Amino acid sequence: MQDRKRLEEALGHETAVAAQTSDIDTLFELAREGENVTAEIEREMKQFTKKLDELEEGMLLGGLNDARSAIVVIHPGAGGTESQDWAEMLLRMYLRWAELNGYEAIVTDRLEGEGAGIKSATMEINGENAYGRLQSEIGVHRLVRISPFDANARRHTSFASVFVYPQIDDEINIDIKPEDIRIDVFRASGAGGQHVNRTESAVRFTHIPTNIVVQCQNERSQHKNRASAMKQLRARLYEYELDKKKAEERKLEDTKLGINFGNQIRSYVLAPYRMIKDHRTKLAVGDVDRVLNGDLSALIHAFLVWRKTGKVAGEGDLPD
Repeated sequence: MQDRKRLEEALGHETAVAAQTSDIDTLFELAREGENVTAEIEREMKQFTKKLDELEEGMLLGGLNDARSAIVVIHPGAGGTESQDWAEMLLRMYLRWAELNGYEAIVTDRLEGEGAGIKSATMEINGENAYGRLQSEIGVHRLVRISPFDANARRHTSFASVFVYPQIDDEINIDIKPEDIRIDVFRASGAGGQHVNRTESAVRFTHIPTNIVVQCQNERSQHKNRASAMKQLRARLYEYELDKKKAEERKLEDTKLGINFGNQIRSYVLAPYRMIKDHRTKLAVGDVDRVLNGDLSALIHAFLVWRKTGKVAGEGDLPD
């Protein structure tokens, strides 16, 4: 049914594009006959360009799991409070991105930092093509700024890593033996009231053969936390098996480098100038605040084009 829905949508897009092309042709014919239809042509061309951009992104999102929902994991690098605060900024950026694009975002695990920021966070982003788009974020993110935690207002460099996994639904069989899982329960940390802090509702699953560890403490119910942790474990094991079978690709595991200088995929510079530079696509964005508030559209589009064609910014087909 999902495949049928996507095919019906594709046919609908083709019909819409054909109709819009015909309307534009008619407007140009009227203009040639002396009619003043400049405003109508500009409006139609703007809508047509937007439609083509949407169709292009749909074409670029043709990978094995691109259409799936995503699980996003964020970890700060070395540097204590600085990196932990940067990790929390990234968490906020992805939550805003999900909101702007109509995705459901659920933070399933969050470990608070000491003083500020977070030590780690895991969230589900639910919706079509969430994983395909968020693959652009896999890797190490570098921040350069005047530190708000430095009394001498010196410039600091911080690092955080982002890993993204596809959510695996029930139609794919992932065989997880109960004896291969060690389950630990503990009291949830952070906000949530007396019930959260006084009952052992949080759970941690350790898959013994692979040493993959997932945990969830978002819900008050241990049963719900177990279900969420199992979903994360299934996704992690699925990606693990894909990496074993397709070792030559290793699109995910090869990004798990040290969370430090030299391994970053993107730099966010807030001082002495303001710019975001993606080191893979070479795309530079000057409006830093817009990106940190969740507008990742240009960065994601540039990544998808680069992944598909190998072309980078400046070669004539990437957004400004």
